[in-house]
Amino acid sequence: MSQLESLSAKQKYSFNKLQKRLRRNTGKAIADFNMIEEGDRVMVCLSGGKDSYTLLDILMFLKKIAPINFDIVAVNLDQKQPGFPEHVLPEYLATLGVEYKIVEEDTYSIVKDKIPEGKTTCSLCSRLRRGILYRTATELGATKIALGHHRDDMLETLFLNMFHGGKLKAMPPKLVSDDGKQMVIRPLAYCCEKDITRYSEMVGFPIIPCNLCGSQENLQRKVIKEMLQDWDRRFPGRIESMFSAIQNVAPSHLADPKLFDFVSLKTQDAPFADGDIAFDKPDFTAEEDSGVKVINIGQLG
Repeated sequence: MSQLESLSAKQKYSFNKLQKRLRRNTGKAIADFNMIEEGDRVMVCLSGGKDSYTLLDILMFLKKIAPINFDIVAVNLDQKQPGFPEHVLPEYLATLGVEYKIVEEDTYSIVKDKIPEGKTTCSLCSRLRRGILYRTATELGATKIALGHHRDDMLETLFLNMFHGGKLKAMPPKLVSDDGKQMVIRPLAYCCEKDITRYSEMVGFPIIPCNLCGSQENLQRKVIKEMLQDWDRRFPGRIESMFSAIQNVAPSHLADPKLFDFVSLKTQDAPFADGDIAFDKPDFTAEEDSGVKVINIGQLG
């Protein structure tokens, strides 16, 4: 008996709501950013973690009901880490009936040879993995590379770049790869991590541990993640408000002369769109919106 079949009636109702929410949010993100088009061949990168399993699960469902035709090919990179259960993904994917490819590349030995003992291996490992996946996408004729990053990943990246990189930059839902040849998409951009975690647990995906390489955890990202989770617990709606902010940018109210032409700025007789209101005191008012507390920024007259 599968894990879902063992759920009570109340649990099944809760699961159905959760599943519909994830599917709806994924479909909306795909539509908003035109992530998948007619005839696309989407390469779904599977790590064996909750996010990529959920991504594949939802895309396979959307493929059945979408008004356009597209193909899916699931790809896992076996980096030959000691203890990696190489049978798990092929056995799982075979039960789904989806096209898949397991790419075997011993990047583990390369990283261990190049990185001194005790140093984090993530940076080099990531570069090697990225190059292999780009090459694989080309070999498979994939037109899109789908990654399992979600809303929380995007916000964590925003704060990491602000705190440690000196940049106001997040993780985009859609962007051309750094080699210029691939289109990378993140269909889970509107999905929150706690929903994905709960969904993964209820479905019972065969999760593969992410610490097999023995690398040090990215402590900076861990601190940011804990900060956001704490805010989410203590201030409901704050995460939603922050995510809305990265979709509602006012370049004239930042300080990047490459983004906004401050040099040529002149006064005019007509009202100026999004003009300065520095003499007005900002009023931050918490309101209820569809059952979720959000923070709206109004201005006092």
